[in-house]
This record gives sequence, C-alpha cells and structure tokens, in this order.
Amino acid sequence: MDLILSLVGSLLLIICVMVSVAFLTLLERKVLGYIQIRKGPNKVGLVGILQPFCDAIKLFTKEQTYPLMANYMSYYFSPIFSLFLALLIWMCIPLMISLYSFNLGLLFFLACTSLGVYTVMIAGWSSNSNYALLGGLRAVAQTISYEVSLALILLSFVFLIGGYNLLDFYYYQYYLWFIVIFFPLSLVWFASCLAETNRTPFDFAEGESELVSGFNVEYSSGGFALIFLAEYASILFMSMLFSVIFLGSDVFSLFFYMKLVFISFLFIWVRGTLPRFRYDKLMYLAWKSFLPFSLNYLLFFIGLKILIFSYL
Repeated sequence: MDLILSLVGSLLLIICVMVSVAFLTLLERKVLGYIQIRKGPNKVGLVGILQPFCDAIKLFTKEQTYPLMANYMSYYFSPIFSLFLALLIWMCIPLMISLYSFNLGLLFFLACTSLGVYTVMIAGWSSNSNYALLGGLRAVAQTISYEVSLALILLSFVFLIGGYNLLDFYYYQYYLWFIVIFFPLSLVWFASCLAETNRTPFDFAEGESELVSGFNVEYSSGGFALIFLAEYASILFMSMLFSVIFLGSDVFSLFFYMKLVFISFLFIWVRGTLPRFRYDKLMYLAWKSFLPFSLNYLLFFIGLKILIFSYL
C-alpha cells in the first residue's frame, strides 16, 4: 500500500511540475512581451492561456532529424536523462508527509545538479558539431564553477541549522526569515542559480551571436522539447529552493507558492533587463568574488556555532 501511495504521489508531483513548467513558459513570453511593449501570445484560447499546450503539440509532432555523423545513442538519450534528473531532483521538496522524507536532502540536491552537467556535455559532444561542442564546453565550465559557491552557501546553512534536512529550514524560520539576516548571501545564491540554470545574463551555452544555439543546436522536435522542459523544471526548482532556504518554507501555505512564482518572475525579469556578460567576467565573478565571499560566510557560521556551543 505504501508503495502504491508513493508511486501515485510521485506521478502527481511530476504532472504538477510539468503543468507549472508549461505555464512558466507562458508567463515568460507574456512578461518579456510587456517589457518590450508588445502583447505576447494572446490568440490561442482566452488571453493565450492554451499557447503552451499548442507549443508542446507542435514540438512533439515535428519530424525528428538526426545528424548523419552524430553518436546516435548518446545523442538520443541525453535529453531524456536530462529531463529525468530535472524531475528526480523534486523528490527533496520538504513535504511534511511521508512521501519522501530526506534526512540528506541538500546532499541529494547537490548530487543531482552535478549529474546534470554530464547530460549537457554529452548532448554537446554527441551532436558531432563544432558549435554544439563549444556550447557544451562553456556550459559545463560555467555550471561547475558556480556549483562551488552553491555548495559552500549550503554548507554554511548546514553548520547553522545542524543538519541536511530541508524540513529544518521550516522550523528555524518560524519567526524570522533567513533573508532578513543573510540578505547578501541570498543575492549571491540567486546569481549562482541564474548561472547554474544557464539563464541570462549567463547564457553562454546558447550565445546566439556566435554559437547559434549552443549545445542543443542539432536537436529538433522531441529532443529539443525535452531539453527545454528540463531547463524550465530546474528554474522552478531553484525558485522553490530559494523560497525554502530564505523565505520560510511552509510548503502547505498558498503564500509559499506566491513566493515561488515571484522568484520565477525575477528569473524572467533579469532576462528582459540585463545584457549578456563577457565570458571571462563570468569566471572572474565565480572564482574571485563569489568563492571568497561564500568562504568567509562559511567561516563566520562555523565561528558563530562554536561561540554558541561554548556559551551553552
């Protein structure tokens, strides 16, 4: 019975994530439209509400093309594996029911995001195209660089709350959100999330001016749609994680989901506002700014914890 319940719960979670990804794309197109003083999609259904479903049907019914010289198996399976990882990572959402109760949720998150690097690398390499390979290499270097600062920030919170369980964030933020105390840390976390999900201003994996579309340039129809879904599912997850860590994580309140939508909106707002970075500036930001900053915060947290224990 428990197995059936957990399977049904997982299925519901996947369906909800997929539907929210569909409407996140609609929100993005609408918001970017209004930023650029135009309407955005408004023809299909009431105020364009059915547009994402039409996009999905169009993408999945187009003819699938395969590059003649591509490494077929890895080319075919890397988008599938990419989406699988993007959905698997949702297992560590801190639900207070016995669906998935992770004591090591933060470690699970880090493991899944690290695996996501391989899918991008294999997608770029197996296409056997110079543009795709360059885009894949850029994306891998960028993701690995920013994972370091993400891991250090998470480690700081591990020292602070004394555990890897995401549920602890709910108990510790019952009276005061962490964003109030650690506002600079939240900004670094948000910038690292932008870089981690390959979003503007850090979208070097798909620098249209020189790499056409980056690592997914040889993909069409279903493969492209799966890469697209994986990217937006990870954006939603990063928004959820930001809400959990910094904005109080009561998953069963409507307010939590309003915060989640707001953070997703920030991702889109940044895309509509900021131009693309220069690549060396991106690496400089990761290694010369964020790394020392998060290391200092980590040492501060360790010192704070030692101080507290010495007084107890």
